[in-house]
Amino acid sequence: MSAPTASTRTLVIAFVANLGIAVAKFIAAAITGSSAMLTEGVHSVVDSTNQLLLMWGRRQAKKPPDKYHPLGYGPELYFWSFVVAVLVFALGAGVSIYEGIIHITNPEEAVSPTIAYIVLAIAFLLEGWSTREAFNEFKQAKGKLGWYEAIRRSKDPPSFIVLLENGAAMAGIVAAAIGVLLAQLTGDPFYDGAASVVIGVILGLTALLLAYESKGLLIGEAADPELVSGLRELACGKDGIVGVGHVLTVHFSPDQIAAMMDVDFRDTISAGDVERIVREVEDEAHRQWPQLMQLFIRPMQGAAAERKK
Repeated sequence: MSAPTASTRTLVIAFVANLGIAVAKFIAAAITGSSAMLTEGVHSVVDSTNQLLLMWGRRQAKKPPDKYHPLGYGPELYFWSFVVAVLVFALGAGVSIYEGIIHITNPEEAVSPTIAYIVLAIAFLLEGWSTREAFNEFKQAKGKLGWYEAIRRSKDPPSFIVLLENGAAMAGIVAAAIGVLLAQLTGDPFYDGAASVVIGVILGLTALLLAYESKGLLIGEAADPELVSGLRELACGKDGIVGVGHVLTVHFSPDQIAAMMDVDFRDTISAGDVERIVREVEDEAHRQWPQLMQLFIRPMQGAAAERKK
């Protein structure tokens, strides 16, 4: 889970699907007067904007290092992922709950519910298409990991953001359909407004999870334990190295990792041998882990080396 797991194709599919769904929902909301349809339209607009922001963040993250950002622009992806989570919460959940409360306190009877059902069915199929693409990519990337653990360990926010957003969208469509149906059967528009509140709660919970995961990546998360142990084994396998202390890693983006190792060299080797060993470790590490952008090797000194021995 330390590499990009969502392709640009998946993001484009999600964008096109959500944009088409948003147009259809707004047209249906104007015809039917349904609060749930209106909030679903806002939800789809937010989702479409989110795909653009994620694509922009991924593009910016690939900018090469310069003198002002010597380790590159990788964190841009994590910043825009956090912005997406805020948008889902503020615009998606906030507007949905607000519209629901307005329609509960000032109910308006919906008209032409058949149109709402048709649009919701089309939206469900389009969301299902986008969700299947995201689901298949994430499933292949997670391997034997459980779904929740894979999301927690993923370093590529677009992969789980698209998956969770689409899941929330499909749940929202179901809630909107139930609200329209209950309002039609009972003649009470309260259920339509209540469906909007339910949609808002679903989006709010999704946004909190997205914000929590994006925040962890934004402030810096370590690489997968497998990579850390691999670096340690690589260094310990070199003749002239008698031990490895701390191995510190941090993700700057899904495919940009910086690492620092404390290494205890044998006291009898020369400075030239130390330079040669360091160069060998760096070259082999970059070949095994292309996402390892920088590797800093620091000789252990004094008491630290003694404790390691």
